[in-house]
Order: sequence, then structure tokens, then C-alpha cells
Amino acid sequence: MGVEARNRVRRGSGRPTLADVANLAGVGTITVSRALREPERVSVDLRQRINAAIDKLGYVLNPNARALASARADVIGVLVPSLTNNVFAEVLRGIHDGLGDTALQIQFGNTHYSTQEEERLLPVFLSQHPSALIVSGIDQTPATRRLLDEAGCPVVQIMEVGGDPVDMMVGFSHFEGGRTVTQHLIDVGCRRIGFIGARMDPRSLRRLSGYRAAMEQAGLFDAGLVTTTATPSSVSLGCELFRRARESAPDLDAVFCNNDDLAMGVLFACQRAGIAVPQRVCIAGFNDLDMMAVACPSITSVLTPRYEIGRRAITMAQDAIAGERPLEAVVDLGFELKIRESTDRPRC
Repeated sequence: MGVEARNRVRRGSGRPTLADVANLAGVGTITVSRALREPERVSVDLRQRINAAIDKLGYVLNPNARALASARADVIGVLVPSLTNNVFAEVLRGIHDGLGDTALQIQFGNTHYSTQEEERLLPVFLSQHPSALIVSGIDQTPATRRLLDEAGCPVVQIMEVGGDPVDMMVGFSHFEGGRTVTQHLIDVGCRRIGFIGARMDPRSLRRLSGYRAAMEQAGLFDAGLVTTTATPSSVSLGCELFRRARESAPDLDAVFCNNDDLAMGVLFACQRAGIAVPQRVCIAGFNDLDMMAVACPSITSVLTPRYEIGRRAITMAQDAIAGERPLEAVVDLGFELKIRESTDRPRC
């Protein structure tokens, strides 16, 4: 090793650290720690890479550091925006089902869709030395991102995909979901397509961006067609937002709602006002909850792989704890557009 490289790794106390070994081997610090404590739980290939890094750096295990590393609790921390929302309830069910017969336990935290609350909760979780963390989304504050980068355990971000994961990521593109459902409405002949959104967290904003991209590409975008609020979503709010949308654009011939609660509210509002669906107004939602298929008429929606995201996230976390890193750090599970009666017009 050259003098410059040696100076980079031998900073502070003058001795290479566990983090230096992890960086050189291309693994997480928890994987290095496990390879030293329980080599049988780490693959042969990873052990060889870690041992090569140790030999190259001249790393000597600090007994105190070893004691600290072995103090990892058999707990996986999970931070989600809601414990009652049907979307995240499915994610949590997938996490539970994927846990299997292991000694690991799940500890949940509810961020209430607040990045500040997430920033407050994360140090509490980290103080317990979890074996892994599962966190929602990719829009952490700088302070939260720094804590996750330095967590010293596997981290899985869920519900979205992006180009800069903390560690691992599993989800789908909300932008592409929004673009795809909007393009479907354009394809069946709709031109005055409204967007209705509530709460407008980062995922909803990306769906709105997908809607706008499709509308702009078709030369149809009009800011007056967008109706949003920071108020939490509900069926009754869908009714109210549709009323506002029609006041702004009386010639609406379709509505893309950023979730299914709002879409159901729009359907009720149309039925109350005698507006034929889909002949006069087409309706589409997002997430494809069970009620979309049994509504009358049934409602088109974007099926998102919520349960699968939960199962894949816990599997990725468990594998990483065991030293088996995934071949791809970012896993895009995609989505499916479920076309139903609410948009059943002959395609143009």
C-alpha cells in the first residue's frame, strides 16, 4: 500500500479501523464484525475478501470494539408513516410473514408522515443497537441520512426506488405509476384529466410529477386541472375535492386520484350528482385496495406490491445480517395497472 493510501486509513489513533476494513472489502461494518465473531454465518467469498482487507491494512481487532459489536440486539427497527393505513398495514404483514422462525424481533415506530418525527425517533432506535433497520421512503432529512449512513447495521429503504440508497432499497417508481395511469386515461380519449391529491407527501408528489409529465407530453397540461390539499386523505375528502375540481374545470372528463380513498369519494360524488361513470367522467385511483374491484362500477387503479415489499425488505435485512449481501442494492418490484369499468371506454 502506498504512503498516501496508508495515511488515509490510519487516521485518528494511527491504526486502521473496522470501518476501514469494511470499505476496502466493499461490505458493511456489521458484516466484518460478524465475520470475526461468527465466521460460519458469513459466506466463504465474503470471508476471503474481509481477510484480504485485514491483511492488507494490518488491522488488529480491539477487544473492546469486539464486545461492543457483539452487543447488537436481536431486533430489527421498522419506521413507517402509519400503523393503520391499509397500504402500510400490508407492508407490515409482509415483514411479519417474512421474519419466519428466527430469534429476531420487530420494533415499530410511527413517523406520522413527518421527517422531523423520523429524525427524532431514529436515535432512540439506534441507542438499542438494532441488528438492522427498515425505513420508509428516500426523503430523509440530512441529519437522518447521516445517522443512517453511520448506523453500523444493514439499512433497507422501502416503498420507493432511487439512485442513492443508504444501503439497500426495495420498492417501485411512484413517478412511473402516475405517468402510466395518466397515459391510460389519455389513450381512452380523455383530454381534460384532473389530478386530485391529499396529504401530498413525497410519494404523492412523485405521482403528481408523473401525471404532469404525461399531460405535458400530450400537450394537455393545465395547472387548473390540479386540486390538492395537505389534509389527510379520506373518502369524504374525495367528494369535496371533486367538487372543487369541477368548480375550477367544469369540463373535466377524467380524474386521477393519488389514492383509492379519494377515488371512491369521487365515485360517490358522481353518483350523487347523476354524472355517468365512465361515459361522462373516468376515474382512476392508486394502490388498488380491495374496494376498487368491488365498487360499482369497479374502479381502475395502480396495484402496488405492498406485501411483497415487506417480505423482500425483511429478507434483504436478514441476509445482510448473515453477511450475504444482495447482488443488486436497489430492487424495483414494479406495479400493475388494473383497468376496470371506471375507465372502460373504447381506446382512441
